[in-house]
Amino acid sequence: MQLNKDEDNLLQGINSYRTSLNLTALVKNGNAGCLADQIADDMEDQPCSSPTNGANILATTPTPLANLPKHLSKCKIDANSTSAGVILPICVPHLVPTLVLTNYTHRPQFAECLNDSKFTGVGLGSENDWMVVVLATNNPAGSFANAASSLVSTVGFGRFLVTFLLGLCFILVS
Repeated sequence: MQLNKDEDNLLQGINSYRTSLNLTALVKNGNAGCLADQIADDMEDQPCSSPTNGANILATTPTPLANLPKHLSKCKIDANSTSAGVILPICVPHLVPTLVLTNYTHRPQFAECLNDSKFTGVGLGSENDWMVVVLATNNPAGSFANAASSLVSTVGFGRFLVTFLLGLCFILVS
């Protein structure tokens, strides 16, 4: 998984943060990275607007999950055996590194995930003002293991979607 400068800086910052909490550093997970890239590609044309008062708000943009079955297939992720993991996309104008890292480490929705020792793998993707972090576990339910075939079953996708919807967070930053 090749990371661009913004993604590499964020991974270094997240791993420094986790190390300060006596947690293991996250390792790159190729399938999670593929999924993060695909979701970031879907998000790139979504506006990254901020409220007039400058406060952070929850995004109201359409969900990037409409193409999830296609992305799972393309990334060769077996939805039948993947039920743990988290997709964490944020929108920060110009992907200012300190603001991106601050949102991942100080927003309760994100920090809770980053503080969880069950997550050991990570995939990152970015497009325009969007950064997407996909967290993976080292157990079979969250490792984003390769699918035996490239078809994603409806049952597996449903299980996968429910899990990811519970972990999916959108934050816009002014």
